[in-house]
Amino acid sequence: MSIAPEILATLNTTQDKLVSQLIQDVQDIYSNMLGIDLMHLPLEVDPMSQFQDCLSAMVGLGGTYSGLVSVHVPTTLAKVFTGAMLGMEVDEVDQDVYDALGEIANMVAGSFKQHISKGGSDIRISTPSVISGKDYIVQCKQCDSINLLFDVDEEWFVISVALSVD
Repeated sequence: MSIAPEILATLNTTQDKLVSQLIQDVQDIYSNMLGIDLMHLPLEVDPMSQFQDCLSAMVGLGGTYSGLVSVHVPTTLAKVFTGAMLGMEVDEVDQDVYDALGEIANMVAGSFKQHISKGGSDIRISTPSVISGKDYIVQCKQCDSINLLFDVDEEWFVISVALSVD
């Protein structure tokens, strides 16, 4: 999927520029906060689909633009990210993992909203929510989205931004 041309025109940007900014935001956050270098995989993905043995951290956007910023991570990688963030080994999915992934989604949402808003004051972000399970579906109806696949040591995760105009 992609962001609708009318939203891009309102934002005074292009799909390529928005994607480039989001990739840079994600790489900076992971590098600075977790000490992990990511490689963006230029593949089209549809994260608004079924996940298996994953965690999804989501932050809502509301205001001039509304939508959802989400991070979809396999359980094994979620433990790696949490361990890197907390500086300790993480063996099980617990509240620390939920909190770490929620904070990552929060940072991505906070950075991204700066690209779609002057100063970010006309867009509010929600408190992060995290869901997990062996088999679940995430949907954002009537939203255009940017869906990016990233690789860490041959494991993947997805960052998704879904937008609509109010």
